[in-house]
Amino acid sequence: MALNVFDHDEYRPPVWKSYLYQLQQEAPHPRRLTCTCEVDNRPKYYGREYHGMISREDADQVLSQAEGSYLIRESQRQPGTYTLALRFGNQTRNFRLYHDGKHFVGEKRFESIHDLVTDGLITLYIETKAAEYIAKMTINPIYEHVGYTTLNQEPTLKKHLPHSPQEPDGPALAKDDCNTEERLTSLVRRATLRESDLAPKYEKVHNFKVHTFRGPHWCEYCANFMWGLIAQGVKCADCGLNVHKQCSKVVPNDCQPDLRHVKKVYSCDLTTLVKAHNTKRPMVVDMCIQEIEARGLQSEGIYRISGFSELIEDVKLTFDRDGEKADISSNAYEDINIITGALKLYFRELPIPLITYDAYPRFIEAAKITDPEKRLESLHEALKLLPPAHCETLRYLMAHLKRVTEYEKDNLMSSENLGIVFGPTLMRAPDLDAMTALNDIRYQRQVVETLITNEDVLF
Repeated sequence: MALNVFDHDEYRPPVWKSYLYQLQQEAPHPRRLTCTCEVDNRPKYYGREYHGMISREDADQVLSQAEGSYLIRESQRQPGTYTLALRFGNQTRNFRLYHDGKHFVGEKRFESIHDLVTDGLITLYIETKAAEYIAKMTINPIYEHVGYTTLNQEPTLKKHLPHSPQEPDGPALAKDDCNTEERLTSLVRRATLRESDLAPKYEKVHNFKVHTFRGPHWCEYCANFMWGLIAQGVKCADCGLNVHKQCSKVVPNDCQPDLRHVKKVYSCDLTTLVKAHNTKRPMVVDMCIQEIEARGLQSEGIYRISGFSELIEDVKLTFDRDGEKADISSNAYEDINIITGALKLYFRELPIPLITYDAYPRFIEAAKITDPEKRLESLHEALKLLPPAHCETLRYLMAHLKRVTEYEKDNLMSSENLGIVFGPTLMRAPDLDAMTALNDIRYQRQVVETLITNEDVLF
């Protein structure tokens, strides 16, 4: 049951810091200096701000009229290359200018020169005026006091927003209610829902991607304004957390994926999926294994015999669409080999294999050890390298496969046979050459065979 964050004295709505927001408003505006004469060979993607091949000194003289003025010139030293000359801080700054369908001088790419210059002036102004402030932004972040988990009570937020323009530490947000609510949606998650004692405590890094925010946005780590026209910060693709790029480097590995961002089951990172659904293991694994154990343990060639690929794909689409409500009963799929095929497909399509790329070499090394006791010790150490969600899923799967071997007289599937089936499914060689990967197949089989046989000892 979700607790209402606002019933707890320890929580206070965050106060967004307005200093950088005010600086952005003060930044110089771009002033395009147009060339009054016709210029030969002007690139089609530049306008009248292009002045042809003029010297730095000439550009400096022309630009000295006003702060924020700019022009584009062709380099005299390197003909065919172009320079953006920009007046800032009473001096002319020169930047090598590129175009690949969009304009850029660094990482950010812009549709127009005007937008590039506007963003550049904002960045130069803020980083000049507030260099020391920016360097200390990550100290005492609000994130440590608020954090987040999945938000269930968005409507209660609006009356708690910091809306007063007179607040010394916060900007006026009334004009941007929808953006404000979106910001708070991810920010107050931990405060809104307390972690259940039964919920698995899996650590997960945030999946940050550079993001362009529409309208004013504030960093949900340090509470400072995210400045610029585009690519003002990064957004976690799994939980929606919005932060400065520099703040993303110090955000704890406590991503709590939001089902609004995690839209599928197959091909989704395993830890992301279980945290999004608040389960110990992926629901597709639990549901398929339960169905197989209910009606398939005695089926001859279980896991070795393939079901119809079209129906296996249908199971996949059903899980992606319906999640834990997916119907995989005998009424929907009479052939149990379709369910085993769907389970194997899930493991094959994991972006990071169940036995991860990082742990892979240790498992292969363990399989090469001839002494049985030392091999088990080495495998036990290798298991410690797996992320907790991966290790728990592997444990559950191996316990299931061991139960499958208990019916070997009926299904003809020994631990060796299951190792042949599941070795390449659970383990993928990380960027190895073809010959090494081919040689590893027998060790992959041995790893899985040993994990099944010694499941009760190793986990």
